[in-house]
Amino acid sequence: MAVLEDLCPALKSLGSSCARYVVTRIGTPWQTILSVKMIFYVVIFSRHGKIRLKKWYHFFSERQKTLISTELTTLILSRKRSMCNVLEFGEHKVIYKRYASLYFAAGIDWDENELYVLEVIHRYVQVLDEYFGNVCELDIIYNFDKAYQVLDELIMGGEMQEPSRKAIVRHVTGFEKFCELDVITTNLKNTVMLS
Repeated sequence: MAVLEDLCPALKSLGSSCARYVVTRIGTPWQTILSVKMIFYVVIFSRHGKIRLKKWYHFFSERQKTLISTELTTLILSRKRSMCNVLEFGEHKVIYKRYASLYFAAGIDWDENELYVLEVIHRYVQVLDEYFGNVCELDIIYNFDKAYQVLDELIMGGEMQEPSRKAIVRHVTGFEKFCELDVITTNLKNTVMLS
């Protein structure tokens, strides 16, 4: 496997903000695969420091996850509202945004575009608003499975998969209806077998 930047010096001049292209030899033709930088994790916590949702897209040990979560909440909560939403955090950057009483934070690669990640966070909040109807902290606490499902529809493997709010809401509500239908058919089968 060779990096295309090494093969083509013109790509080096574009800078590290561009996604890297990786060239692999598969059969006879050369095939180009886009290697996109990633989101390492998403953490949602309250203004009181209570973790409401965590999703990890990169391997971290349990000790590292706990350390990241506690240090991240402490660091972000100690910052003033007028301060920048981007901060250096260990071996990566953290982008965060406050919505009402919740903070949405994402740990990202050094080369990732901060504004893009802010837009991903904002898109997640928009989808939650559309799904729950003006989302609040209690919606995430009591319907955490739906919040995770919306996040899984939006981000997969640390990359944004579906940019359309309407498509995400349609997928989540469709899955919800499918589960309800499955429960109904299972209950009908059980009652028929008992009769």
